[in-house]
Amino acid sequence: MTMKEKKKTGFFQSTAGFTVVSIFLGLFIGGIILKIAGFNPFTAYWVIIKGVVSKPKYVAYTLVSATPLILTGLSVAFAFRTGLFNIGAEGQFIIGALVAGLTGYFWHLPPVIHVIVVIIVAGSAAAAWGGLSGYLKAKFGVNEVISTIMLNWIAFYLSNWIVGLPGIAKEVGVNVTNNIQDTARIDILGVWKRTDEGIEYLTEHPFFFDLLRAPVNLGFLFAILLVILIWFILNRTTLGYELRAVGFNKHAAEYGGINVKKSIIISMAISGALAGLAGTFHVLGNSMKVANLAGMEGAGFDGIAVALIGNTTAAGSVFGGLLFGILKYGGTKIQNELGAPTEIINIIIGTIVFFIAMPKFIKILYSIKLKKGGNQNAE
Repeated sequence: MTMKEKKKTGFFQSTAGFTVVSIFLGLFIGGIILKIAGFNPFTAYWVIIKGVVSKPKYVAYTLVSATPLILTGLSVAFAFRTGLFNIGAEGQFIIGALVAGLTGYFWHLPPVIHVIVVIIVAGSAAAAWGGLSGYLKAKFGVNEVISTIMLNWIAFYLSNWIVGLPGIAKEVGVNVTNNIQDTARIDILGVWKRTDEGIEYLTEHPFFFDLLRAPVNLGFLFAILLVILIWFILNRTTLGYELRAVGFNKHAAEYGGINVKKSIIISMAISGALAGLAGTFHVLGNSMKVANLAGMEGAGFDGIAVALIGNTTAAGSVFGGLLFGILKYGGTKIQNELGAPTEIINIIIGTIVFFIAMPKFIKILYSIKLKKGGNQNAE
């Protein structure tokens, strides 16, 4: 293959190229399904785009939807980078949300300090939850996939039990906690919403008044800061080097003097903290309370797909989370305006992930082809 041919095919042989192609294939198959169901796919996709960018509140809702997905994706990606598969982001999300809801209501602290304390405590609780899987793997050789799946369900039922306890529940027989204190909130327009002067100002400014009806909060900003922090840790610190070394080859890392067992526990703890902070920011900026769960909310499981779309990188998690946020929030518009089933959005997401998993196989075939070509040239 000449240099000119390599340049032509280089992008499509890269992970980024496969990701872009996978997204288009997912949208294409989704369009076919829409057509079969009797809907114009171009109209449907235009409705999704309008439903995300046509109003300030739509953009705000999209970012709110994307925030927990960015963090759970970052959580899974971090574990992948260190040679672990954290399938327990869902349970860690629940633990972070639960602790945030309890400390946000029962603890009375000054503004800003209250937010910082809740973030630290909830993140630490989720880190301990994730670190437990790391400890079981390091100490007893328990596969982290098995332990995290079990801990997901333990977190689920533990949260439901605690939320329903007398003194925790808002009312007897109502399985939902009280709203967190105002001092623990991270919603940006919250103060304006709760004062006559603020409401008067918002009504006079249409742009801000439109945002008044959306849960605008600092969660997305916190998520971006955490993405930068994780990138720095993995690529610019000794700790990150050790964790990645264990992920590449734990035997070589151990031979090089790295404490592999300690690295596994630290990796799962950091991964758990990230997923827990997704739940924390969801409570502090959006729901303001914790309710009894009828089923898994799915943010942690979606994080696996987000990490795959983002090539298990920190920056890629932002891209994957935003894509999911756009499809999930914008996808609700096709049902409202066209009557199309929103399940098609899940089909599109599943198809994208399916095709993203294919490059591994395609690259193997491509390498075999190159080897055969090299052998023929040699002959």
